[in-house]
Amino acid sequence: MEFDLPLIWASLIAFAVLTYVLLDGFDLGVGILFPFFRKGEERDYAMNTVAPVWDGNETWLVLGGGGLFATFPLAYAVVLPALYAPITIMLLGLIFRGVAFEYRWRSGSSQGLWDLAFTVGSVTAALCQGIALGALIQGIPVADRAYAGGWWHWLSPFSLLTGVAVVVGYALLGATWLVMKTTGPVRERSHRFAWIAAIGTFLLIGLVSLWTPFLDPIFMARWFGFPQILYVVPVPILVAAAAFALFRGLRNQNDGQPFFAAQALFILSYLGLGISFFPYIVPPAMTIREAAAPDESLLFLLVGAAVLIPLILAYTAYAYWVFRGKVDPSEGYH
Repeated sequence: MEFDLPLIWASLIAFAVLTYVLLDGFDLGVGILFPFFRKGEERDYAMNTVAPVWDGNETWLVLGGGGLFATFPLAYAVVLPALYAPITIMLLGLIFRGVAFEYRWRSGSSQGLWDLAFTVGSVTAALCQGIALGALIQGIPVADRAYAGGWWHWLSPFSLLTGVAVVVGYALLGATWLVMKTTGPVRERSHRFAWIAAIGTFLLIGLVSLWTPFLDPIFMARWFGFPQILYVVPVPILVAAAAFALFRGLRNQNDGQPFFAAQALFILSYLGLGISFFPYIVPPAMTIREAAAPDESLLFLLVGAAVLIPLILAYTAYAYWVFRGKVDPSEGYH
């Protein structure tokens, strides 16, 4: 029995990236919303909801990036030069956010500076992730198996739109997470933010979805060609169902439903990207099989992944189980 190793590895990397978005998205969202909470107890309370899990969430980003380098080296060699600037700025944002987690508790009079670093790092990381996504969707020029564009090719009206969409979407995840994990004024304020972010997220998803098919004939054929449209029409229907669940959960003051509906919205959006991209890993120039490493390397790496990924899933699930339920505002991270 032969396995399609490039497809298996593409699926594993896609899974790692999606898991990163779902998990790190909400704690970046908490950082995006941070300035809207009162200094002192409210900000401490919001940060304490993500303090036990935020660093573990970023494991999936490392796995996705490292996996791409090891299993699709040609795609890595094309994508990285094309996105040097947003990726570098994103990493700097994540560093500032991580340092702020530790320093703000012990900084005394300069706590406001680290609060700013936490917010700016979160917004910057989210914005750059969205811009990188938009640049990938709009297409990366490739010639002779190498990046053929300029330094600023990644920056366009479409990539800026996707950047803003990711920031607002992460704010939605952060707000609904805080609704689920907090009580009192922080929950009430987060509930109001969730309404605003939900409306903004759906408007931006609509704009991106309407624009994307016009970027490449392949995307247009996937979404509006016949009979392809019959296979993809369940996606927008499920998005509408997720929207209904989200707004109903917010209206009914439900703790968990808005968060899981927002997560479902991100999963469906990601599925939509997969429908548009497949079988390309660098659309529209490079397919999964063209960019893959030799099968011998993929098989060797798959053995390690078969051990590593279940371990990461296990400790991630255990961490969320241990810290389940509402966070006690009297408990401190420091």
